[in-house]
This record gives sequence, structure tokens and C-alpha cells, in this order.
Amino acid sequence: MPSERHQIGSLKKYYLLNAASLLPVLALELRDGEKVLDLCAAPGGKSVALLQCASPGYLHCNEYDCLRLKWLRQTLESFIPQPLVNVIKVSELDGREMGDAQPETFDKKAASRISQRRKLPVLQKELLRSAIKALRPGGLLVYSTCTLSKAENQDVVRDILNSCSNIMPVDMKEMAMTCSQDFTFAPTGQECGLLVIPEKGKAWGPMYVAKLKKSWTI
Repeated sequence: MPSERHQIGSLKKYYLLNAASLLPVLALELRDGEKVLDLCAAPGGKSVALLQCASPGYLHCNEYDCLRLKWLRQTLESFIPQPLVNVIKVSELDGREMGDAQPETFDKKAASRISQRRKLPVLQKELLRSAIKALRPGGLLVYSTCTLSKAENQDVVRDILNSCSNIMPVDMKEMAMTCSQDFTFAPTGQECGLLVIPEKGKAWGPMYVAKLKKSWTI
């Protein structure tokens, strides 16, 4: 099925999305009224899916790359009805600065890794630390990538857990069991997240998803 062309003022009927991309959305467990940050939001599919799960009080979609930002805006214009536009903010900030710009603001946080320009693990860690600053105590952070690379997946999360005393991993084994008929997960490394592996008949992924919680400071 081909994707529909963008037409100003016209809502599209469907969005083509890799099924594995829904896992980070489901992992966030979004509830009505919550404040959500999508740190690397382009092309916008996960933001659209989030709005189908609940009615957030505020959804901040950020994308630093100017070309991908244009893509993000077109996606939101094509799929978000007017009554929801007022709860969405789109920005073009360096994700590493978000934590200082909006400290402890958000209830839920999605940090995805798609574009090649940010594939270095050191930069991924900087983005995650910024996301942690922007997350309120008790809030959830979901980190996802579209790679099989251990250095960009489990190693990044382990480094964050070892260096941030206020961040705890959230067990995702229940999600893996619930979704096991539709996805194939890597048998190892699940203590730091889930890794979807494409295989015949289940051509979804790759997709790595880790879920972290920011604890309250004493």
C-alpha cells in the first residue's frame, strides 16, 4: 500500500508504520493529561501513535535536523485534527540542551535513535542524560533505536544506569510475553531492554526498547 501525499489542510486516512515502532509507544503507558516529550520526533509516526493511546495535556515534539523537522511538521499536519493541535508544541532544539531548558517538566519521555547523524554512543548518552534532567521525579523514559548494535543499545543503557543513581530499569518481560506471537525477541540482554529481531513471517524491526524510571530524591 503506497503512502498518501501531503496536502495542506487535508487529513490523511492512514499512516504506514513498522509494527515494532509501536513498542516504544506502548511502553510509555501514556495516560490522559500527562506531559510528554518526544526528543527526536521525526518523522512523527510515534507522536501520532501516542495521540491514539491517550489525550496528553501537552505533547512536545522536538527535532534538531531542519529537513527532518519539515517532515515532522508535515506528518502532524496530515494526521492531527484541529482540536488536538493546541496541546502540541514543535521545536528545533539540540536535544542535549533540553534538560537545562525544561528541567523536571515531563511525566513521560521518548528518546528514539533513527538518523545516522547521531549514531555515536557518546552522543546517545548525552541525549539520554538531557532527557533525564527534563523528566520529573517518578516519570518514565523510553529509549529506542532501530539498530542491532549492542554498543548503541544495551551498552548505552548500562552506562546510564551505572552513572545516574536516580535512574532505575523497568522490567519489560511482561511486555515481551504479551507480544511474543507478533515479534521475535533476542534471547539475551533483556535485563536492559528488549530487542526485536526480524525473521521470516515477522519482518518487524530491528527495534531496541529500554524503559527507565526516575526515582524521587531523598
